[in-house]
Amino acid sequence: MSKTACLVGTLDTKGPEFEFLKERIEANNVGTYVINTGILGEPHFEPNVSAEQVAEAGGTSLAALKSEGDRGNSVAAMANGAARIVERLNDDGVIDGIISLGGSAGTTIGTTAMRALPVGVPKLMVSTLASGDTSPYVDTKDITMTYSVVDIAGVNSLSRQILTNAAGAIAGMISAEVPAADDKPLIAATMFGVTTPCVTKAREILEAAGYEVLVFHATGTGGRAMEDLVRGGFIVGVLDVTTTELADELVGGVLSAGPDRLEAAGNQGIPQVVSPGALDMVNFGPPDTVPDKFEDRKFYQHNPTITLMRTTVDENAELGKIMGQKLSRAKGPTTVIIPERGVSAIDAQDQPFDSPDARGAWIQNLKANVADNVTVIEMDNNINDDAFAARLAETLLQNLNH
Repeated sequence: MSKTACLVGTLDTKGPEFEFLKERIEANNVGTYVINTGILGEPHFEPNVSAEQVAEAGGTSLAALKSEGDRGNSVAAMANGAARIVERLNDDGVIDGIISLGGSAGTTIGTTAMRALPVGVPKLMVSTLASGDTSPYVDTKDITMTYSVVDIAGVNSLSRQILTNAAGAIAGMISAEVPAADDKPLIAATMFGVTTPCVTKAREILEAAGYEVLVFHATGTGGRAMEDLVRGGFIVGVLDVTTTELADELVGGVLSAGPDRLEAAGNQGIPQVVSPGALDMVNFGPPDTVPDKFEDRKFYQHNPTITLMRTTVDENAELGKIMGQKLSRAKGPTTVIIPERGVSAIDAQDQPFDSPDARGAWIQNLKANVADNVTVIEMDNNINDDAFAARLAETLLQNLNH
């Protein structure tokens, strides 16, 4: 067996299920490496890594966790310990993929370990929570979640089929060979529906120049996923057209990428070209989900499940300041290109969010807060004009070639 799947789980309470899963994986000619994260009793079968070792890797001891009797702290400690061990095993080439199963605690532990692994390493979580909101578990990693349908409570006629499917899935993922291709340097770009024409045109230019462009939907998770790849060293340049997630973070929308957005490329010192794409809007769900405090604001119904709220002059002023300060800390070539005639499709002339005052406030405060290391270019265009998109791409190419 040349390939190995790592099994992470509570062998004291879910031992029969993990033993069955282990057997089915090995029946697919894939080896197994088992990490026990259970703290309540003895494991159902002998693991490769004991619960004591996991607890120690999590900064505590199994005896201390048992003595405290705090379920929340125990889950956190075992999750952190499992993540550290799995990361080391992957670095040492011991494992080729990871699988786990469980309820809320098992899913937390299993997916914490999975998120410690790079994108591309197969990851499969069989969970009672997989039919709900999985974002806290998946976050920005390529974790596949399978709904267990029944609780993880013994091997029965239904769970046998689901666990067999899961075993076949992880074995197939581990064994699959990625077809050879001409690897091209990777550029990351951010896009929204209202900036799609711009990103599409810029991508065409960059790809014609020999780069592969990864486009990330600026939905909060998208921005974080992009910046995770930047920090991981996968990306040679960033075309950050759509920085709208900063508006959600500032105002309280549902698509924030967190307070560290727009910092990864600068910290890594890689070339970045930035634009205020979709800073005219803050994102909410259906109309009845918009907080009451915003009832007097201007809205646009993007579709039945997405409500857009126009950012104000003051909010744009603050966004200009935030972006200027963040970009000033960049260690690599950084250019901001400003579309003076609108930052989105609905911020164009005669469109619902058209606001020269808001754009002007952003421009003024950006300029007031950028250092000399940031190049600022203003263009008499809307963001989706071909000339603007071409300037974005050409500027990034120039920065990449310096």
